[in-house]
Amino acid sequence: MKKTAILSLLFFAVIAFGQGIKFEEGNFKSLLAKAKKENKLIFIDAYAVWCGPCKLMVKNIFPLKPVGDYYNANFINAKIDMEKGEGIDLAKKYNVKAFPTYLFINGDGEEVHRTLGYVEEKDFIQFAMDAGDPNKRLTALKQKFEKGEKDPEFLKNLAGLTIYNDSDFAGRVLDRYFSAKTTLDKDDVQMILAGTQSTESPVYQIFQNKKEEIIKVFPADRYEMFDKNIKLNTIMKKTYSADTKKWNDDYFYTETQKFLTKEESEKLLKRAKSNRALKDKDFATYEKMTLDLYKDYSAANSEELNSIAWNFFENVNTKSSLETAVKWAQESVKKKEEYANTDTLANLYNKIGDKKNAKLWAEKSIALGKAEGQDTADTEKILKSL
Repeated sequence: MKKTAILSLLFFAVIAFGQGIKFEEGNFKSLLAKAKKENKLIFIDAYAVWCGPCKLMVKNIFPLKPVGDYYNANFINAKIDMEKGEGIDLAKKYNVKAFPTYLFINGDGEEVHRTLGYVEEKDFIQFAMDAGDPNKRLTALKQKFEKGEKDPEFLKNLAGLTIYNDSDFAGRVLDRYFSAKTTLDKDDVQMILAGTQSTESPVYQIFQNKKEEIIKVFPADRYEMFDKNIKLNTIMKKTYSADTKKWNDDYFYTETQKFLTKEESEKLLKRAKSNRALKDKDFATYEKMTLDLYKDYSAANSEELNSIAWNFFENVNTKSSLETAVKWAQESVKKKEEYANTDTLANLYNKIGDKKNAKLWAEKSIALGKAEGQDTADTEKILKSL
């Protein structure tokens, strides 16, 4: 992954995406000072490195000249990884739970507007214009709701703006929205599913109450599977304490085995612990647990296998483990050959010293990447080094 050197935390280095948005590097305190001095709002692209839609925004939207013209003229623009450095505290402060989230912050550090997700050019500029209009900011929209606004499009938009960071409020908005709906369309169902993150969420009650309408556009078996995942997410949040970094295994097994087999429950907890070890950079534990989890990987899909193979390439140095990762990558390619997994295979072969196969798969990956319109620069570097 390409890294941009930070020139100073007290001064700003500008990162320009072509003629698009110019993002400034600097600590949050410096951003606030500049925003106050210039009487502008700060626009923050709150992202995570693993987030697909975040990468698409960088590739497709941020470089556009009309986007750059508007954002550069009206905002102090910053990209902040919400899982690193001061981004961790900012994510807590501004309740960022989904990526990408776009925050508009004033010079006093107060949030005045927000939205999220992959957004096309026209809408991306429009909500920036809304951020600059006190009558269209989120605080004003909430006030309008409290005064009894019932327009369906207004309610739908407001729910979308609050569903990930203020579930109680979003639940009230959706309750009003759906009280006037006799039938649901696909957008309605997707909104319910997106907002139902926990059995304790007000939106979960809507999810249950609207089951008959939902399964008219969403198969009943997928509804049940989604319901199971919501329950699992709720249980998992109570199983692991981020503060103490401790697991309550007994609680997890007791609650999950109400609707899962013992074997399913045990495997899920192992997978959760493996993922946590990776997130905590405890690579030795991640390596050991993942090897155990994927002794039999015949049922794993292509994307899952590619993901764990790439994680091993990046974080594991044991040769025998890397050779196992090669097998995962080979199986991923066998199930669905594409740029991402052929690139993983090339990298793994290179890491274990098999230059011949590394060259073969790098060439194949570059050809696939170009056919898919991908940026193959990193793979081309590997090929030149062989």
